Amino acid sequence: MPSNQPAASVPAFDSLGGNARLDADTRIEKRAYSKVFWRIMPFLMLCYVVAYLDRVNVGFAKLQMGQDLAFSETVFGLGAGLFFIGYFLFELPSNLLMHKIGARIWIARIMITWGIISALFMFVQTPTQFYVMRFLLGLAEAGFYPGVILYLTYWFPANRRARMIALFMSGIPIAGMFGNPLSGWIMDAFNGTHGMRGWQWMFLLEALPAFVIGLLTIFVLRDGIDKAPWLDADEKRVLKRNIEEDQRNAGAAAGKGHGHSLGAVFADRRVWWMCLIYFCFVTGQYALTFWMPTLVKSSGVTGNFNIGLLSAIPFLCAVVVMNILGHSADARRERRWHLIVPALMGAAGFAIAASFTNNTTVAIAALSLAAAGVLTCAPLFWSLPTSFLSGIAAASGIAVVNSVGNLAGFVSPYMVGALKDLTQSTQLPMYVLSAILVVGAVLVWLTPAKLVNR
Repeated sequence: MPSNQPAASVPAFDSLGGNARLDADTRIEKRAYSKVFWRIMPFLMLCYVVAYLDRVNVGFAKLQMGQDLAFSETVFGLGAGLFFIGYFLFELPSNLLMHKIGARIWIARIMITWGIISALFMFVQTPTQFYVMRFLLGLAEAGFYPGVILYLTYWFPANRRARMIALFMSGIPIAGMFGNPLSGWIMDAFNGTHGMRGWQWMFLLEALPAFVIGLLTIFVLRDGIDKAPWLDADEKRVLKRNIEEDQRNAGAAAGKGHGHSLGAVFADRRVWWMCLIYFCFVTGQYALTFWMPTLVKSSGVTGNFNIGLLSAIPFLCAVVVMNILGHSADARRERRWHLIVPALMGAAGFAIAASFTNNTTVAIAALSLAAAGVLTCAPLFWSLPTSFLSGIAAASGIAVVNSVGNLAGFVSPYMVGALKDLTQSTQLPMYVLSAILVVGAVLVWLTPAKLVNR
């Protein structure tokens, strides 16, 4: 096994050792992982930026759409959440199909389909149409995120995976950093152009990149190590050796009596424990991303572009924290406390923001703490289930955990909207979110360290 001590001459994501006399395989390994990183990771991050922008830009559309179409907070929250019902229903079949068909074609299909549906949101006029389109968008996008998590297991062993997942999931805060100001600018600059409202232009223009990048996916991605023409025979041999060793370790972690079949995944109580933990973290994540513009506006900020600029600050903080902790978790091969700490950060951020809703400076600082916490939880979380799942169990197990956990994407926006309508305040829903994150931290603490720390 390679050492985890960083070499000064290579980036952190490619660090294998600082010894001057590296053996031949270690040199090959360094070169191979550098190639894999630069060939797939920047492109996957770009895909996720586009995916997340199309998933949550409805939060910005709400600033105009709610008034134009007379949607209440509850209607908006329910519609935002219905995305995850479609997502839940098709996610497991989608991941199994990707495992069979290959990532290149399947991820391209997902992106092209969701780009088309996202553009069609410009024609929404009634709550029913809004509900149907959000549901269809969830169906279209189902399988993208867990598919990429599965795809990364084809290339990177467990001791490298947290860093890769953290880098991939940097797409969430990057989408917030650039997408929020962009959405605000489009809504202000294009409002009234050719008789269309700003939110209609936003849905149309922000859907185009998904379609274009979906086509590029066919030419950029490869389905696995053996199908990568940019790796030589020695590089393929070393990478395949590492993946095979990782799968043997995952089998050992699974333990006697836990098979790798689909039925075994559903019978494994640890998979359902992971679902519960992820549900808690996703509740905080989507409450933050869907309601961020509204929370910033309620602190006294006016103007869509100004709201977008200030909304970018918490996401910038999240990019820094999630990559620092992702690297630290891999370097120390410790998973639980690297997940508990950001969960408690998120809980504290929501609680503070709820107590200072009318103070813009404190609210943005608290939302930055919350964003750094809840957005860091997701990439670090996936080091847990992928430590004891491999093969078909990884394809189905990741999809089960992600689909069940993402039901929080339905519960969270709907709950926040309903409580906001009920109390005419964001305080109560934010205190509830804080409590849910604390529960998630406790569940991680109760997870045996020997199961996940590798």
